[in-house]
Amino acid sequence: MALVKTDIEIEKIRKSSLLVGETIAEVARHLRPGITTLELDRIAYEFIRDHGALPAFKDYHGYPATLCISVNDVVVHGIPGKYELKDGDLVSVDCGTIINGYYGDSAFSFGIGEMKQEVIDLMTRTKESLYKGIDIAVAGKRVGDIGYEVQSYVEGYGYSVVRDLVGHGLGSSLHEKPEVPNYGKRGTGPKLEENMVICIEPMINLGKRGITQDRDGWTIRTIDQKPSAHFEHAIAIRKDKADLLSSFDAIEQVINHNILIIK
Repeated sequence: MALVKTDIEIEKIRKSSLLVGETIAEVARHLRPGITTLELDRIAYEFIRDHGALPAFKDYHGYPATLCISVNDVVVHGIPGKYELKDGDLVSVDCGTIINGYYGDSAFSFGIGEMKQEVIDLMTRTKESLYKGIDIAVAGKRVGDIGYEVQSYVEGYGYSVVRDLVGHGLGSSLHEKPEVPNYGKRGTGPKLEENMVICIEPMINLGKRGITQDRDGWTIRTIDQKPSAHFEHAIAIRKDKADLLSSFDAIEQVINHNILIIK
């Protein structure tokens, strides 16, 4: 499994990752109090299949759904079900697709209706930390440089970084090497090489960094039941500036036209 991808492979990953963004945008159009997370999952499944792709998460190591929908104190891997969204919820939507054997992966956190300011700030700063990590992700740097940028930024606001879950390489498999933690020391970890493809995905908690896992074997929650935010981009490593393979553009267009969702 080559860490360094060909230009053709990168374009295949880009195609799949751009569809992920479009899928999350389609889900965002339906976000409102009262809708179930299972209904959102159905919408995503049909959208992906209608675009000639496969949902990457469904049946991955037995995962039962198309999306991971993580609400409030759920960090990641929330299984869609009967839960009805309500005013004030923080909702993280993580999605993956497969097109022509190559994976796309991205995640975005939303606020429903009237949100507490501290939760809005958590989402905003988690997203900002993602771009801090992306800005440093160029050939010659190391994985620890990415983690340092994310960690130092969010800890400056008193947040904590989940350490048990990390970003990852991406390609013809959903999870490839290297692991990309959201914490670390400058100049440490695997070296970033041109044309490597990785996913950077800060998972940042309002409270303590500890997590627990539900009995379903998937759902990861904060240990203190405080909210957690999650954003993710797939990028290709280049010499001077990271190449974004996924996009939030379509998602943010929906946010700007939907008063129920706080940006």
